[in-house]
Amino acid sequence: MAAPKVAGLLLAAGGGRRFGMPKALAPYGGGLLVEHAARTLVDGGCEPIVIVLGAGADEVRHRADLPGTLVDNPDWADGMGSSLRVGLAAVGPADAVVILTVDTPGVTPAAVRRISALASADALARATYDGVPGHPVLIGRSHWRGVAAAADGDTGARPYLTRHPVTEVPCADIADGTDADRPDELRRLNARGPDAGASR
Repeated sequence: MAAPKVAGLLLAAGGGRRFGMPKALAPYGGGLLVEHAARTLVDGGCEPIVIVLGAGADEVRHRADLPGTLVDNPDWADGMGSSLRVGLAAVGPADAVVILTVDTPGVTPAAVRRISALASADALARATYDGVPGHPVLIGRSHWRGVAAAADGDTGARPYLTRHPVTEVPCADIADGTDADRPDELRRLNARGPDAGASR
């Protein structure tokens, strides 16, 4: 039996209100934060890759070297939920999708692979860090419609996940799930190196 096909979905559309600029364009690891996040999905074995852009989309396209399919979310200001709907609609044939947000640079390819190992059409799994849920999140194809319908505002997949059994996958030994909501948080992660999570 063939291994499940696992797509990668990167949510990189936000305007970064607290951050002061679109996070996708923030410098990180010698490039841009969006490039680092996309490489994490590629190096984690995801194929195909879909990257949802919004704020600063034209500049991201001009400056970033990105794999896969780039799609625009015209409603990016409504929050992550709209980007999740746009992204799931663009994924195409796959058994499951690994979802990553652009502002979690401590997530490593090893964490993506650990989550992807649970892939199936019915899978629901998410990384945890010392018991706290985080990214990446794995969603099997049979759940995509329900996740898209429940996604609203900045909540993303959370409303759907709270109503269904989810496999929690500890990843603190191989990754750092910190959200870089402000520039000083990103600077701390950058100072530790692009693969800081792997040294935890």
